[in-house]
Amino acid sequence: MPVLPDSGYRPPFVLWNGHVQTVYPVLFRPLPAIAPRRERIATPDGDFLDLDWHAAHGGRPAPRRLAIILHGLEGHSRRKYAAGMARALARRGWTALAWNFRGCGGEPNRRLVAYHSGLTEDLRTVLTHALSRAACDTVALVGFSIGGNMVLKYLGEDPGRVPAVVRRAVAISVPCDLAGAAEVIARPANRLYTAYFLRSLTRKMREKHARFGAAVDVAGLSTIRTIEQFDERYVAPLFGFAGAQDYYRRASCLPHLGAVRVPTLMIAAADDPFLSPSCYPYAAARANPDLFLEVPKSGGHVGFVERNAENEYWSERRTAEFLEAGA
Repeated sequence: MPVLPDSGYRPPFVLWNGHVQTVYPVLFRPLPAIAPRRERIATPDGDFLDLDWHAAHGGRPAPRRLAIILHGLEGHSRRKYAAGMARALARRGWTALAWNFRGCGGEPNRRLVAYHSGLTEDLRTVLTHALSRAACDTVALVGFSIGGNMVLKYLGEDPGRVPAVVRRAVAISVPCDLAGAAEVIARPANRLYTAYFLRSLTRKMREKHARFGAAVDVAGLSTIRTIEQFDERYVAPLFGFAGAQDYYRRASCLPHLGAVRVPTLMIAAADDPFLSPSCYPYAAARANPDLFLEVPKSGGHVGFVERNAENEYWSERRTAEFLEAGA
């Protein structure tokens, strides 16, 4: 049953389109006011991860609840959507920990490889560290886009290794079938999004080439026009996949959704310009009592805009509501 009924989300009248919902927050949302404490931790393979801790506030007793927030492709922990989620949860008495994937915190990571959409080992490292630092009764995982893919894959690929203190999760605008999403974002209507991501990704490859030389061949880099071409050329071989399609198959969370045993809310707008039909896992939600799928008619990709004095978006209120129900 956990395909939820029609969502209560209704966008502002002028933001009726999925593309507008996707772009509007990037251009026009004021940055939510945050004051995180930055911490750098070591990874088992000699690299590092940068974490932003947001203290709970709002006059509640010292909480024992922690929310770990994962950003999307080429994002970071202080992007507006991550900052807004951290602030919304901290206001409700959660300690929020937003972390940066390798190379996304403002400084290049040390190793040749950085991150990919299914790199759950780094989430496990962050969670282990957080539990060693904070006495928690409840941990929630919140992921946006490929960060949501990581959350869902982590929960389902080896459920027995998920600590019992992880009690709820929310995954927003998730390309849970990476191959299908790659086809969609390659469409001409999504050319601007592709160019936006490739600008950052190709810059990082040139930085890697400057540091590691022939291990990163940048000949012809400027001719890459799609995310799949980039993944075929760089992500797949650097991480040991046979090619982009092998990477998508092995990194997608979709095959693991049936094994998720933590109550998890998936939010995916019906007009998300990045998602293929296969990224709306109705069958998996109907078969798994712990997987709740909510598909608002509008919202775009990581949009869900609301206008209010608190500068709080619907996805943030909805996430807090779901997490509070299990805290």
